[in-house]
Amino acid sequence: MHLSYAHGIASRPLLGQTVGQALDSAARRFGASDAVISRHQNLRYSYAELLQHANRAAKALISLGVQRGDRVGIWSPNNAEWAIVQYAAAKAGAILVNVNPAYRVRELQYALRHSGVSVLVSARGFRSADYVQMLDELAPALPALRHVVYLGDADSSTGVIWADFLKLGDGVSDGELAQREALLQFDDAVNIQYTSGTTGAPKGATLSHHNILNNGYFVGEALHYTEEDRICLPVPFYHCFGCVLGNMAAVTHGCAIVLPGESFDPDATLRAIATERCTSIYGVPTMFIAQLNHGAFETFRLESLRTGIMAGAPCPVDVMRRVIDRMHARDVTIGYGMTETSPVSFQSAMDDPIDVRVSTVGRVHPHVECKIIDSQTGAIVPRGARGELCTRGYVVMLGYWDDAAATARAIDAARWMHTGDLATMNEDGYVSIAGRIDDMIIRGGENIYPREIEEFLQTHPKIAQAYVVGVPDHHYGEQVCAWIAVRDGETVTADEVRAFCRGQIATCKIPRYIRVTSDFPMTVTGKIQKFRMREISVEEFELGLGATTRTS
Repeated sequence: MHLSYAHGIASRPLLGQTVGQALDSAARRFGASDAVISRHQNLRYSYAELLQHANRAAKALISLGVQRGDRVGIWSPNNAEWAIVQYAAAKAGAILVNVNPAYRVRELQYALRHSGVSVLVSARGFRSADYVQMLDELAPALPALRHVVYLGDADSSTGVIWADFLKLGDGVSDGELAQREALLQFDDAVNIQYTSGTTGAPKGATLSHHNILNNGYFVGEALHYTEEDRICLPVPFYHCFGCVLGNMAAVTHGCAIVLPGESFDPDATLRAIATERCTSIYGVPTMFIAQLNHGAFETFRLESLRTGIMAGAPCPVDVMRRVIDRMHARDVTIGYGMTETSPVSFQSAMDDPIDVRVSTVGRVHPHVECKIIDSQTGAIVPRGARGELCTRGYVVMLGYWDDAAATARAIDAARWMHTGDLATMNEDGYVSIAGRIDDMIIRGGENIYPREIEEFLQTHPKIAQAYVVGVPDHHYGEQVCAWIAVRDGETVTADEVRAFCRGQIATCKIPRYIRVTSDFPMTVTGKIQKFRMREISVEEFELGLGATTRTS
């Protein structure tokens, strides 16, 4: 019997560097090459210039009293300063706390207090949110927060502006910075990333230099990156997708990061690809769909593209074909992982057939082990059988910040990270994700997996997207509820959808409730929030509050 276990065979060793050492190396090797291009700021830094700015900012942090292991937060949409702060904090020995730009007062207070941020680098606002006002309101409740550095040049009575912050670094010598860096180890914590909110309350995944630098490196290896590559990055820096698969993949290969704007905009992204001759594009499927559906799509020259990463949600086969054929990203890959695994543990290969790229998440990454287990017994299941996916290796986080109990629930004594995802492994080692364990619907004793129903519904010619959740039912325990988005120009009724299902899938899997919408609750990174879908469905279909609604 062939068991569902695999390890990633590697032709290259793990990197034994800190993030700061990686930037030093990149500046030596690729000094004159573009490192960061921020189109909305009209800024362009070479690797030599990025190192200069990072060293100055690192010295400024030291001048503010930041010690090894202190937490430095950054609360900002995408900009060049975000990358500078990531490298500066790493060089100063601080732990960078990524704060979601969408956070409001309650969420902000939780993240800053829980992690104990002492210095926060912040934008003045984003979209309709006034960050300065929120921080002024929270100041009495954040005793650990000693300094706020505001990006931009507008004075604030409660913080220092970015230019004045950098000047503080002039009072710290290069020797002092070198002494600080000499103390650092690559196993030190370098980053706290709060889980994105698809599962309710956030937890602070604590990642090391070793975690994120190597994960970015091997993602770049899978994409065959060289110093000639230019990565279009419309995904947020605050998330692993941006600061690891973007910055860490770039710094280990000498690539340029191209920022189209503060946040995702399909027009700005297409213009950035065309103007900067980007070779790689990142995004979740909804981002690719928005670009492909842009009214002036045909006017953009995208022939420079060759590769990229699509992650965060399953990719419909027609979307993958259009990305390859119309965007020219013939070697686009699928990535899978979680913040707790730095993040990528599986990735398709550039030469995998399209059907493999859309039906699986590829094979396990180099230097990483995986197994699929029976969640009741812990035993590894045979190939082809469904079970919980576990990963082990350099990718596994140090733990959840200040939460030993949650860490123990996620990482067992043998250092296996229990992902909570249901998966299967085929004979060739390719893994397919079937959904979340907690996502499973139990209707009248029948176990129903939403992913199966979602994939079937998306074969309907009028349906563009479908997401399925369980909602409470007093008789069956749970019922199936489907949220459906139709293709442009189409309409569909609930009865029409049910008729499509009859005779094709089991009666118990046919959605009892159907909501046709184009507005899905999502995180900033484009991940569907099924717990919010459940909450909205319970309210709209008047299913009552007496029944228990589980979150995924």
